[in-house]
Amino acid sequence: MANSPQSKKRARQNEARFAVNKARRSRIRTHLRKVEEAIASGDKDAATAALRAAQPELMRGVTKGVYHKNTAARKMSRLSARVKAIGA
Repeated sequence: MANSPQSKKRARQNEARFAVNKARRSRIRTHLRKVEEAIASGDKDAATAALRAAQPELMRGVTKGVYHKNTAARKMSRLSARVKAIGA
C-alpha cells in the first residue's frame, strides 16, 4: 500500500494513465477488427478505407507509448499485404 504522499500521487497517476491507455488500445483494436472484417468480406474498397483509417490510430498508439514502433509496423505491413492480395 502506498504510504508516502509521493507514492500515493504516483498510484493515482498510474490509474489515470491505465484508463487512458486502455481506451486507446481498445480504439486501435476496433479499427484493426474493422480491417479484418472488410478483408474477410472480400471488399477491397472497404478494406482499403478501413486500413487508411486504422493507420493513424495505430501510429498514434506508438507515439503515446501503447505499442512498440516495430509492432505497429509489423501489423500495418501484414494487413496491407492482405488487403493488396484481395484483388489478386
